[in-house]
Amino acid sequence: MSTEVPLQFKPNLVLVNRRKAAGWESRKRAARELHRVGQQRGIRETPTVEAIEKAMYRHETGRVAVTDPIYRQLYCLVYDAKPHDLFGELTSGAEDRPHFSARSHKFVTAFVGADGAARLREAAGCTPAVGEWHTCCSAPVEHPEGDCTLYVWPCGSVVFHLVEPVQLSTIAALAAWRVASYGDNIAWAIDYLAPISPVEDESAVYVLGAHWVVEPAWPAELLGTALRVMSTPKVLLHRDRPMDDEHLAHAELIEQSLLSEAYDHVGIESFGVQGISVGYASWSGVVYHPISAERSLTEAEVISCELAIQSMWAYCDAIARQVEQGRDPWVPSEYGWRYLRGVRSRLYVSRLREPGQHQAMRRAILRTCDLMPALDQAIETLRETDRG
Repeated sequence: MSTEVPLQFKPNLVLVNRRKAAGWESRKRAARELHRVGQQRGIRETPTVEAIEKAMYRHETGRVAVTDPIYRQLYCLVYDAKPHDLFGELTSGAEDRPHFSARSHKFVTAFVGADGAARLREAAGCTPAVGEWHTCCSAPVEHPEGDCTLYVWPCGSVVFHLVEPVQLSTIAALAAWRVASYGDNIAWAIDYLAPISPVEDESAVYVLGAHWVVEPAWPAELLGTALRVMSTPKVLLHRDRPMDDEHLAHAELIEQSLLSEAYDHVGIESFGVQGISVGYASWSGVVYHPISAERSLTEAEVISCELAIQSMWAYCDAIARQVEQGRDPWVPSEYGWRYLRGVRSRLYVSRLREPGQHQAMRRAILRTCDLMPALDQAIETLRETDRG
């Protein structure tokens, strides 16, 4: 004897909450309002109240997506909303959707000053890091969420490189996890550093995320769009709104809309190569999927690029904060403007044997992270104050 398992539907919580926010606890009351608005606007095809009520039940419970143009129009009119705010493909639960897998690389960045860096290197047992773009030391450290390596630059920059595997059904879920975890990552880093080398300004500690997509969940024609959304995940979320089920449901609807509209943004730079890789950089982070593992960039190359850039962001930011406080910035002479000039050259000038894909990645990340103006300003400021 077999037992039938009922099909699980994902409710459209956005529609449900819009209705309740309007003060209509019952669908019948809301159906009457949709019918009234349709009649008032002269929409000839307006369904009967009974038909609208039945359709609302199917739409709100997720049994069907809202594809009928009449209902899409009526909902938008009554709830004073745009289509992408309300609708998406919600015919199956998350457990039925294909999942994508990726490795999340978080670069938790802080500044502790040159003296703090020296203490930290000794306390953590750091050894010279091999293959990085400018001299630093590293050591593995214990972290509750994943594999973590501490990198310390002698000028005072610190980066915790945290690697976590993720497997999710939507980019919205990744965006939500990102928001929830970044605060914890920052707090953990501050606590780790506090007894050894406290950060100079806790508000300046930040996380930059990069995602190496191992197995995509989208067909080939949507892969580029999906990774562009993934490179700017905040586009799915509301500002200053608690991350709850309703917020996540709304983010999933926006994701479906952006995928269908071939989402792109002027702040996103591509550095993939057709048939070999798909890669995007933005202010929010970097996403890369190697289609041909033997011909694409390596994960280590992307990581080294981000480590070099984020370490110098922290240093330039520390100098800028001193300037903005009305002080001439002080740095050790060996890490003055000549040091930064060398760093700028290493970041900006192509190597003689640098592969084209590597050059494209470096330039895309530099353009979108906006480091070069900060680096130029730091060099100019230190030269003016004759600090090294």
